[in-house]
Amino acid sequence: MDIWEKLYLKAKEQYHPEEVSPFVYAHNVVCALESENGEIFTGFCIESCGGVLDLCAERTTALNMYINSGQTVIKRLIAFRDKAPFGEGSGMPCGACREFLMQLNIKNKDMEIMVDYEKREITTLEKLLPDWWGMYRFNQSESTQ
Repeated sequence: MDIWEKLYLKAKEQYHPEEVSPFVYAHNVVCALESENGEIFTGFCIESCGGVLDLCAERTTALNMYINSGQTVIKRLIAFRDKAPFGEGSGMPCGACREFLMQLNIKNKDMEIMVDYEKREITTLEKLLPDWWGMYRFNQSESTQ
């Protein structure tokens, strides 16, 4: 069993779409990540009637990692709905998640993101955020230390 299968199976455990209340729906998108030290963390989306209150699976997973271990660097990430990513944009983090993951730690630019599970096709966060606007700010903070 490779790391991608481990991540897929851990995320799949979280998939059980449910109505939490008449206003909140959860577990219809799931995610698992491998942190820098090799630990696996999972999460799921939480959607509400007020869109700005929504939390995507990728962000809840990254927050679970940080809350439970203090880590901010992600090596690998897989996210999906009812089946593993199959290309065609499935499993790709939304723009808000891409931005959050990059801001969480600049090393996350090198994280691998599953594009097509069967083919084991991956991409990196840096490829999804070319010419990231925050690089200048990050480089400035590095030069003042």
